[in-house]
Order: sequence, then structure tokens, then C-alpha cells
Amino acid sequence: MATATEKVTSPQVRQTECFIGGKWLSSASGKTFETLHPATEEVIAEVAEGDRADVDLAVDAAREQFDGGEWSRMDARDRGLLMYRFADLLEEEVEELAALETLDNGKPIADARAADIPLVIDCIRYYAGWADKIQGSTVPVRGDYFCYTQREPVGVIGQIIPWNFPALMAAWKWAPALAAGCTMVTKPAEQTPLTCLRMARIAQKAGIPDGVINVVPGYGPTAGAAIVEHPGVDKIAFTGELATAKIIQRAAADTMKRLTFELGGKSPNVIFADADLDAAAEGAHFALYFNQGQCCCAGSRLFVEDKVHDELVDRLIEKNKDRRLGDPFDPETEQGPQIDQDQFDKILKYIEYGNEDGASCVSGGERYGDRGLFIKPTLFTGVTDEMRIARDEIFGPVLSVLKFSEVDELVQRANNTNFGLAAAVWTRDVAKAHRFASQVRAGTVWVNCYDVFDAAAPFGGFKQSGMGRELGEAGLAAYTESKTVTVSLG
Repeated sequence: MATATEKVTSPQVRQTECFIGGKWLSSASGKTFETLHPATEEVIAEVAEGDRADVDLAVDAAREQFDGGEWSRMDARDRGLLMYRFADLLEEEVEELAALETLDNGKPIADARAADIPLVIDCIRYYAGWADKIQGSTVPVRGDYFCYTQREPVGVIGQIIPWNFPALMAAWKWAPALAAGCTMVTKPAEQTPLTCLRMARIAQKAGIPDGVINVVPGYGPTAGAAIVEHPGVDKIAFTGELATAKIIQRAAADTMKRLTFELGGKSPNVIFADADLDAAAEGAHFALYFNQGQCCCAGSRLFVEDKVHDELVDRLIEKNKDRRLGDPFDPETEQGPQIDQDQFDKILKYIEYGNEDGASCVSGGERYGDRGLFIKPTLFTGVTDEMRIARDEIFGPVLSVLKFSEVDELVQRANNTNFGLAAAVWTRDVAKAHRFASQVRAGTVWVNCYDVFDAAAPFGGFKQSGMGRELGEAGLAAYTESKTVTVSLG
């Protein structure tokens, strides 16, 4: 394994076809698409472009394994042991997986090594421990009857994975589904299919039966739509943007599929004057600029109490100046490129909107370099609630600072959004922190920290930030159905 300071070379790209029923197959149409390295905009590989015919094959394989195969009928503890084996094999390839994630996504290798892939492994292990602990209960009903409930797997799961954390978001969906005994058809994002395909190969090597995990690379309007509409798919798990979730919800209505959505956010990050400003400045910087600002829960609306506003802004400007952008394979790099040209153009357009609407761009605000899709960390002050940069999810390294003075007004402003994924508050006053946490409408609230995740802690959104939860016991529940059995004792 490379050391933390050693520059990593590009990994080998081995899996580029559809993975269906344990076999690597070209797409039925023979079509392929290019996946690019966003730091250079060079082609990495040609990947099979799956479509409806490939989805049909994948659903058939998943359906056959679920309805008549061994996975859902296997002793739960043995299912867990195979998941532990899967995690062990992932750990053996952690350096290769991290490099593959950096190649396909452009994120810094230091982040992929320290966060993405270790969290993948931890998630698989966490749910492996749940496999034999999915329990029902006895129910004291009236009369001479014995009544009990049991939890059963939902069935075949369609999973649509985003491009910002390709391996980790696959693990968030694979792990509870595997523990529950489900089978699945997964469509990775067309920008980042490579780690998902590699993980499927490792799962097969671990002994997870063929047909349990099927991966069909392709585009949303074709492969994604085919998964959503397929009558053989029992549930859809989707992470992505709100507009796509609305399309999925309408398309899934005909077959009444179960749905879980983890969508976007415009998360309020609040710094009170009594906060530890060193920690708050560091936390606010990380909350937005981590992963190039491409986080659904990014702290993109930074509310700062007027007494410390100028000092906090000065600290953020200095941090932006010191931030190292460049080759994502260099372990010293802190910020890589945006994912693709469309996202790059969108972010620059929102920077224009910020200037047009009257905010002050005090840091960044432009492209970095002349090669690759890099944007300098950007900071706007003088932002008001109605500005487009304060209302819309930008999904890039653009931080909006909003000044406040009244606490009651702050809560109303923090909740003045259609989103409700996450929020944070920085203060030394415990009562103030708990009061804010109880009043803000968000699925996750961090106090004096940001982006702290654990496989045991549920994650999901209020309002238009999603439906259901991922991670923890709540995430597992989304992959099971409850059955009530009543037995006459007469």
C-alpha cells in the first residue's frame, strides 16, 4: 500500500461491462459510453451502455435468485459471514479502490483513502452484524390466538447511485439490502461507474451468489427509467437531485414500488458569537468545500452572528487562499475538479448570479488553471435570503455568508427553504444548541461539528430532501416487509 505522502499512479481499469447473473456481458445493443477523468478531461475507458434489454436480463437474474435461489433462504448468520468476507476483501484492495475512485470522480486521493473507501468497508461490516438480528415480535391479541410478526426481505431492489460518492453510496444501498436478504439491480452514475463494477467483482469473489448483485451502467432516461418501470422490481432506492426523484415517483406509481429518496439540501450552518471561532471557521470551511462542494448536505448557507461576522469571513478568506488545488493523485491536494462540464458550467453560472444579485465575491469566483474542471473556492458576503445563491442547490465550492443578529429570526430564516437535509450550530451554550436543534427542520443536526457520519446513525431529509432514511436500523427497515401471522389455539 502506498504511504500517505506517496503519489499514486492510475489504477488498472478491469471491469467495464454489465455484471448480470454473475457474468460480464457487453450491452445488448453493443453501445458503449466514455468515462472521463475530470482533472484532465481525458477518456479513461469505454463502458457498456446498458438499456432496457440489459435491465430485463438483470431483473430476471435478481428475480430468479430471490424467488428460487439460496440468498434469501440462507441462514441469516451465514449471510452475515459472507458480508464480512466481502468487507475483508474490500479492505485488501483499499488502495486500488481509492485510486479508482479518484480516477473516475476526480476527488483527492487523500479523501478517497481516508474517508470514502474506509466508510464503505465499515458500512458493509455494520450491516453484516445486523443480518441475524432482524427480528419480529409476539403480539398479545384478544381471544384464543397466538399472534406474531416477522420481517421479510422486500424483494428485488432497483438502486440508482449518484456520482459524488460512487463507492460509498453504493455501499449505503447494498449493505442493508444484503443483510435483509434482498437481491438488486444497480445503475451507477454514468460519470462514475468504475468502482461500483469493481465492488461487484469483489462481492462475487467473496462468495455472494450470482444474481444477488447485478450492475447495469448507463444513462438515467434509458437504463434508470427501465429499472424504475420494471414490474419485477419491488423497491427503488435513489440518491440524487429532486427533479429526478419526482420523475421516479411518477413512473413508479403504476407498480406501487416502495421508494426511498436521499435528495438535495441547502443546509444552514449557524455560528454564534460565543462559539469557538477557530473550530467554527475550520468546520464551516470543511462543511462546504469538502468533496469540491459536491455534497448533498453541504453547509452552503453560513449564518454568522453580526458580532463576529467580519472576523469569521477574514478567517475563511485566508483558508481559501491556502487551499491546495491540483492533481487529485497528489496526496497534498485538498481540492480536485468538478465532476463534469455540465456541473462546471452550472457552478460558474451561479457565481454570475451571485454577482448580478448584489452579493460580494470576496474570494475565488473563477476557474483555476487552464486544464481540467477546477473552480477556485468561492466565498460571497452580503448575501440575502432571496438571492439565487442562497436558495438553490449549487453543488459546488460556493459558500454564501448571511449575517444575523436575532435568534428567533435566525430559526425562521434557517427553515426558509424547501429542503431539510442537514443543519449545524456552533456555540458554547448547550441550551442554545439544543433549542436550535429542536426547532430547525432537518434530518440531521450537528452541534460544534459537521459531516460526522456513522453507519449506525440514520441519515435522510425532511421536506423535499427525501423520503425514508439510510444507515442505522432505520435504513435496514426500508428493505424489509412486516408480516403478521395469527394462529388459532382453539
